[in-house]
Amino acid sequence: MAVTRRQKEVLDFIAQFIEQHGYSPSYEEIAQGLQLASLATVHKHISTLEAKQYLKRGFNQSRSLDLGAKYFQEVRRVRTEPAGVPLVGRIAAGAPVEAIEQREALRFGDFTDNPNVFALEVRGDSMIDDHICDGDLALIERTSTARDGETVVALVRGAEATLKRFYREGDMVRLQPANAALEPIVVPAADVAVQGRLLAVLRRYR
Repeated sequence: MAVTRRQKEVLDFIAQFIEQHGYSPSYEEIAQGLQLASLATVHKHISTLEAKQYLKRGFNQSRSLDLGAKYFQEVRRVRTEPAGVPLVGRIAAGAPVEAIEQREALRFGDFTDNPNVFALEVRGDSMIDDHICDGDLALIERTSTARDGETVVALVRGAEATLKRFYREGDMVRLQPANAALEPIVVPAADVAVQGRLLAVLRRYR
């Protein structure tokens, strides 16, 4: 890999931060996380990694860092999850149904082989009425756009990330929880950045 040890540390920090938070770190967070004294040093590493196609960044945008094509070719961890599990039938959760064995498979390649899909652990019960519970794993497809009614990861005012249903209302955006006890978050559209849309929810019982 044609990067220095320090550049790899910067790259790994950015990748782990995006995986954990669903959005890229600021230069200040990179400097703090790697104990770098100067933001100029961070900028130099970012520029070098961008030139080597390990990173890409948007022009004049905050938190615009993203992993480049070369990262996924050379650095991204090899996924070890199985490609699928057998789907052998259906089970009733209401009235009993006749058990009929089937020979199908559920394929997870769309998730595990897609570099734009990441997972976030859900905290809280703001989406409980959509059956998204505290501790669930939300599989998110990275995107910067959303249609009304989609459940998205939204970054509010560049600092607070939340999982909510997205609605655009004129110059405002309503981030609607799926919990009757909670009020929606209504903010100017300019203060909201969509980070991804919900693809699936996984829940472990042991």
